[in-house]
Amino acid sequence: MIHVPTAVWAHTVFDLAAWGAGLAFSVLLYRWRLKGLTEQVAGKVGGGYFAALAAGAIPGAWLAGSLNTLQGAHPALSHSVVGALVGAIVGVEIYKAARRITGSTGGVFVGPFALGLVIGRWGCLFAGLPDGTYGAPTALPWAVDLGDGIGRHPVQVYESLAMAVFLAFYLEGLARRRPWAMRRGFYALCIWYGATRFVWEFLKPYPTVVGPFNLFHGLSAGLVAYGWIYAVGSRRRDRAEGRALPVPGPDHEPV
Repeated sequence: MIHVPTAVWAHTVFDLAAWGAGLAFSVLLYRWRLKGLTEQVAGKVGGGYFAALAAGAIPGAWLAGSLNTLQGAHPALSHSVVGALVGAIVGVEIYKAARRITGSTGGVFVGPFALGLVIGRWGCLFAGLPDGTYGAPTALPWAVDLGDGIGRHPVQVYESLAMAVFLAFYLEGLARRRPWAMRRGFYALCIWYGATRFVWEFLKPYPTVVGPFNLFHGLSAGLVAYGWIYAVGSRRRDRAEGRALPVPGPDHEPV
């Protein structure tokens, strides 16, 4: 069992690091590969896009987190990353439907979101038990002791490493201008994050809703379904429009 030193303020430190790194990373990706895509999306979504995103993400985060923690032994309000993501998707898709906007508009958020989770989940770990994101007890050699002498699954580390794997494949896809990364990266993110998060939820002591499944199982499954359905639809539109596959070309230039 591994003893982990914890402090509540660690969460804030890592959150700030995650936000800062995500912002810087978004600038780098924009200059490297996403300039054309970002300008194309910005030209059609309008100023209300980010308002719709915030209007979905903020209540989604607090609603999902609180619905989970209010069922526990010590009811309290809280927020959730997966709830924020699902809420943002709902808000944006409603806005896009009203404006008759088609196609993926979330590509610019893929890298920053993934990197933010890679960094931010370590803050959840070092914040310890008060953070409420700890794993279920286990006797595995890499179990972590967060201060109560009980070995637990380091689910925060699992999630961080899983998103690091996705980020590596995503960057490789951007480097080679793969269609899934260039045009459907956000849908791929939803599928990967939803599928892995679904697995990690079995390793958390959260209250269940139906059978062995908690609230976040449902949200995670929804992300997978959304990503898959929209990715398939995007590929069909590409084929119907006869869109050519991207080929190597100078940076920043659409090909």
